[in-house]
Amino acid sequence: MRRYARSLITIALAITTVTGTAGWASGNTQQAVTGPPPGTAAWRADRVLDRRLPDPERSTPAEVSVFFRGLTADQQQTLATRHPLVVGNLDGVPVRLRYRANALSLRADHDPRYARLAAPGRQILAFDPRGRGQVAEVFGNLDTARHVAVVVPGSDIDAGTFDRTNDVYGTPAGMAKSLHARTGPGSAVVAWAGYTTPVGLGIDAATGSLAEAGADRLTRFADGLAADGVPEPAVFCHSYGSVVCGLAASRLRARDLVVLGSPGMRADDVADLHTDARVWAAKDATDWIDDVPNVEVAGLGHGPDPAAPEFGARHVPADDARGHTGYFAPGTDSLRAFAAITEERSR
Repeated sequence: MRRYARSLITIALAITTVTGTAGWASGNTQQAVTGPPPGTAAWRADRVLDRRLPDPERSTPAEVSVFFRGLTADQQQTLATRHPLVVGNLDGVPVRLRYRANALSLRADHDPRYARLAAPGRQILAFDPRGRGQVAEVFGNLDTARHVAVVVPGSDIDAGTFDRTNDVYGTPAGMAKSLHARTGPGSAVVAWAGYTTPVGLGIDAATGSLAEAGADRLTRFADGLAADGVPEPAVFCHSYGSVVCGLAASRLRARDLVVLGSPGMRADDVADLHTDARVWAAKDATDWIDDVPNVEVAGLGHGPDPAAPEFGARHVPADDARGHTGYFAPGTDSLRAFAAITEERSR
């Protein structure tokens, strides 16, 4: 009865929105950052190497990788110095060159929100200051890792909140760092906040528009890892991030898809994801996401609960996790299970 009542509320909200009387819901809507990296126009015009550079909008990550492998170290560094925002965000560019390019971009950016990201020793794989800012960071050695994980966060995450000090295990940096600490030296974990996330619980969080844009970016990012020789990752998708992963699943290079605290994946069941990846789901009993109706009406809502047995996902124990952001907390069964999935010790 409780879930039925919640479903009626969702249907009522959908009708209200469709008929144009829910203007309050659009007050916090976000514009997705899309398209090629900033600085692309100057990159396209540059002939410093006496050759055409790969087009950030049209070239595939595999084509970008082939181009950069054909350059000398000095030529690579020249491009990173002249176009750090392009090189640092261009999927298919060698990992360590991206680190250097993004370090240059961060040192040149005086926005105080990004000051921590510029700290020495951080491995920033992507930094895009457009909009609220997007960032990806690597924990471990991505060049030599035998096992790789990617963490995809949910709402309220951007370059400024990427590694906030409150609610640590609700941030992509905190989740990735905790997972990396639990795995062995042969593993690397990427905290990927590479899409425009919803802010709060408004209309963006209830619809799939930002997730669709995020799915495109996540897919290209994973293609870039593959082009650079990185093993297929286990992808951990938290909250609204699981909507992103659900929409990307059919074309995402992933060994495992793990959703936690999910409002739905915009799929009826595992088969509806059309993926060869193993699909896992975790939800603890104290997670408020359980109060979100698992329906989709007129584009509102994200469909069935991936943690429900009928969805068909493999179960991840999470009884001792607490709240919506406790899944990566040290000592929890869920974190131990995540590490086992990352290291391919789970069946």
